[in-house]
Amino acid sequence: MTGSSSLLPLLAGAPSTETPHDWVDRFLLAGPDEQECLRFGAPVDRATLRALVAEQAERLTAAGLSAGGTAALRLAPSLGYTAALLACWQLGAQAVLLDHRLTAHEVGLAVERLAPQVLVESAHRPAASLRGFAETDPVPVALPGGRPAATGHALLQLSSGSTGPAKVIARTAADLLRELDCYRRLELFPKAGERVVLLSSVVHVLGLVGGLLNSLHARVPLTVPERMTTAGILATIAEDDRPTTVIGVPFHAELLAGATAPPALPQLRRMIVAGELVRPGLPAAFTARYGVPLGTMYGMTELGVIATDLDGTLHPQAAPVHGMDLREDGGELHIAMAASPYPGLADRTRWSDGWLHTRDAGRVDPQDRRVTVLGRRDSQVSIGGLKVDLTEVEQTLAALPEVREAVVVFEDGAIGAYLATVDGADPAAVRAALARELASYKRPRELSFLPALPRTATGKLLRDTAALRAAAGAAAAPAR
Repeated sequence: MTGSSSLLPLLAGAPSTETPHDWVDRFLLAGPDEQECLRFGAPVDRATLRALVAEQAERLTAAGLSAGGTAALRLAPSLGYTAALLACWQLGAQAVLLDHRLTAHEVGLAVERLAPQVLVESAHRPAASLRGFAETDPVPVALPGGRPAATGHALLQLSSGSTGPAKVIARTAADLLRELDCYRRLELFPKAGERVVLLSSVVHVLGLVGGLLNSLHARVPLTVPERMTTAGILATIAEDDRPTTVIGVPFHAELLAGATAPPALPQLRRMIVAGELVRPGLPAAFTARYGVPLGTMYGMTELGVIATDLDGTLHPQAAPVHGMDLREDGGELHIAMAASPYPGLADRTRWSDGWLHTRDAGRVDPQDRRVTVLGRRDSQVSIGGLKVDLTEVEQTLAALPEVREAVVVFEDGAIGAYLATVDGADPAAVRAALARELASYKRPRELSFLPALPRTATGKLLRDTAALRAAAGAAAAPAR
């Protein structure tokens, strides 16, 4: 019996309080000692991973962490991060995930806000920006004034912050196991005998659950490339003959689709991306380059995976995963969720009466229940009394041959666009194309051209107007 099938009794409606205390050992660490499970440069078998988790549990215990306690992890993707996280859960503690790229000031604000009892950081220096993983030696330090967990949640995450300040999102162990069961039911998601190459951050939901935790649970070896460059990713895919699925965000698919003369990759089965809408033309460009589909998933930190189109045949629709109940409400997607995922936040515009308000515009087909995500609900604006969908403007821009990526914003009553263009592109040609493709009231009043658009730590395009203005100003400043 595999670890996947043993989830079924737990997931037959049991509340989170009935999650077995040894869920990490049963569902994530179980398996033959010699079985490869992870590869951060060198392969790691399950016996080695269990020993590393036990070592980290001893360190955390020595720092004062126990069942019901709280620990914040600020660690780069690594074997040390994996062991420290699983050790926290093994002890029955609540884990708070902080991206390792946060500044000391940002970490201080997060610690002040969340008050963990223990902060875990690495004794080693941070890795270079293009490194896929790092060498880490987790060091737990007790924090004065830290508080035990106020709820029974196993995990606290911060939203990506692509549109503004991050919010705190909580998930129970039972919810994480429910999501793993959803992945188990997806026929086209990697199974035993295959492998995963993970490009997404393991601090955020796709890389954490869809990548790291699911690979441990499904017994699918997971590899993180040493370098997150096009050449580094392609070399990682090519180094193993087993059927391979690549998991990342659309930015990674853009990188690979733009590769010049990539090597033959007969082991590549598909790439799966999530995190934001895919640029028109990208799925076809990726398939033309590699001969395999670019699958997409729709999900949220609050719930994990919600709907999928793993073979690219449903686009722009996606099929809800098992047990996911979606509805339209005034053009916004709502998803059934028994309790609010926002601890300490009573905001009925985000969650009310058993429904999570996604703030995503979308449609749900009344016949087959497939969902079409149209973009953020706040992308609907009024220009001179006429409704304009900023997502439509953005996708029109992104589809132009001169444009590599685009972000469209609404500020001070006007539409603005920030663009990164292909080498040698003429801004006048972009403006002329927009005049052909969009009605005058939909066109951005101002176009800002940058070498590359700023992104969040997870690879999403940044939509905060202040950050975009700063990036445009820096691009326009003369070199000194």
